[in-house]
Amino acid sequence: MSVAFIHPHALVETDAVGEGTRIWAFCHVLRGAVIGRDCNLGDHAFVEGDVRIGDGCVIKNGVSIWDGVTLEDRVFVGPNAAFTNDLIPRARVRRPGFEKTVIREGASIGANATLVCPLVVGRYALIGAGAVVTRDVPDFGLVVGNPARLIGHVCRCGERLILADGRAVCPCGHRYIRKEADQIQETA
Repeated sequence: MSVAFIHPHALVETDAVGEGTRIWAFCHVLRGAVIGRDCNLGDHAFVEGDVRIGDGCVIKNGVSIWDGVTLEDRVFVGPNAAFTNDLIPRARVRRPGFEKTVIREGASIGANATLVCPLVVGRYALIGAGAVVTRDVPDFGLVVGNPARLIGHVCRCGERLILADGRAVCPCGHRYIRKEADQIQETA
């Protein structure tokens, strides 16, 4: 078992940091945040207190994760990606709670993407760099643009899937079937 590594120039106010996690210089993690095992938080990341980060997540430099955001296991968040938690932001106006955003297992968010709350990003979805996500993304969905739009699907390994007759087989061996017009599911 390996203990968490916290860089001497990081400010970590929570005790809930999993084994093997690395928190680099100038990160600030507030009291109450929960960070899983074997994560990596890059320089200048900021994590508020009502945030849950699963095991094996990678948060690159310059990412702020606000109250109400949950990252499930093995989520990748690219450099300077932006989360929101308030649809009507105003200085010094207190609201009773924050909107929720959930990033499901294995999803990846490209550099400089913006996620406008509330929303759910499905399992193993891929959000392109610079995308502005304003609505839910299905499992294995590939979204790009501003506003982000679904342009296809990806395998859990990240390769783009080509559906033929509602089915796809990735070169890595995973198989998929169309569930609905914009949704697919993995098959055995």
